[in-house]
Amino acid sequence: MGFRCFNWRFVIAFVLSMGFQGELAGAHGRRQLVQSLEAADDGVCTAVVSPQGYECREYEVKTQDGYILTMHRIPQGRGGGSAGKRQPVLLQHGVLSDGLTWLLNPPHQSLAFVLADKGFDVWITHGRGTRWSRRHESLNTSDTAYWAWSWDELASYDLPATMGFVFQKTGQKLHYVGHSMGTLTALSAFSEGKLVDKIKSAALLSPVAYLTSMTTTIGRAAASAFAGEMLGALGVAEFDPKGAVGTKFLELVCAMPGVKCYDLMASLTAFRRGVITKYDHGSSTANMAAYGLSSPPEYHMSNIPHHLPLLLSYGGGDMLSDVKDVQLLLNDLSNHDADKLEARLVKEYAHLDFVMGVTAEQVVYDGLIAFFDKHS
Repeated sequence: MGFRCFNWRFVIAFVLSMGFQGELAGAHGRRQLVQSLEAADDGVCTAVVSPQGYECREYEVKTQDGYILTMHRIPQGRGGGSAGKRQPVLLQHGVLSDGLTWLLNPPHQSLAFVLADKGFDVWITHGRGTRWSRRHESLNTSDTAYWAWSWDELASYDLPATMGFVFQKTGQKLHYVGHSMGTLTALSAFSEGKLVDKIKSAALLSPVAYLTSMTTTIGRAAASAFAGEMLGALGVAEFDPKGAVGTKFLELVCAMPGVKCYDLMASLTAFRRGVITKYDHGSSTANMAAYGLSSPPEYHMSNIPHHLPLLLSYGGGDMLSDVKDVQLLLNDLSNHDADKLEARLVKEYAHLDFVMGVTAEQVVYDGLIAFFDKHS
């Protein structure tokens, strides 16, 4: 399931926080850094990575459908370390964010820096439509056609392009870390047997596959509203929640019966049926032309190869990746090789704590690195 014609950063999940129990260390300073990045032309390497004492490299990767994505690489930690090949790790952010997700806290609390200091070769993606990945071989961002894609394309084009680039550049299979939508795209690809030959293992933080147990009313309302009817009526291609259209959307959603907008930052979804399907073209005729079926086919998580090492880390306070929905995913994976599947519940964590919490290094990242070492 997906929506086309909208800026992915803002549409599919409108508000990605879905609850945040912790806090960002040095949040004020990092917020100023992000604001200065938005106001200037400084890149991620210049403004964020290099000032922390890390080597940083920038690459461009073109997808099969013509989008030009930026990737950033931190090839080693601040201490340099021993010579020789380092194990590559690809970090894929969720919606309403970009690769800065992994860099916003101080080095000892940001996963990209932590991995680099632990001896990994770290690769950071920036999804299509985000600040550093807004180019296309023939389209401009002012063209409606530029935004004519859904998360299906992220799984079918962006992930193969970035993962394939790292595989080719390093000559090694890689470990994968996805958060939220970064887990959805990976799970979808893996369920079709794609990319499995290029990775050693995958760590899925706040995994999203089912959304049947979302606890917040506004999340369910936003999911329904994002069918396209509401936004289509507003007449926009690129949706900015800070602008007039975003304000109008909030007014419409918050006016719905039972919706309490104080929990807006604790919910969000793009799924209305509660399961993952391919893009719905809007009619049985269009779907029949695309898929040979009257409705879009599902991605079956049980088809993920049983030998693929998977780590699922999820939170008891997560209002999007609900514990009950993660259990549905685990049920799909019940035939997975026992030594290749680990599930870890962090009771006190909500959605963003897994990438921005000040305790994430000890609570999440140490175990993630041990999992990678086990499957290297």
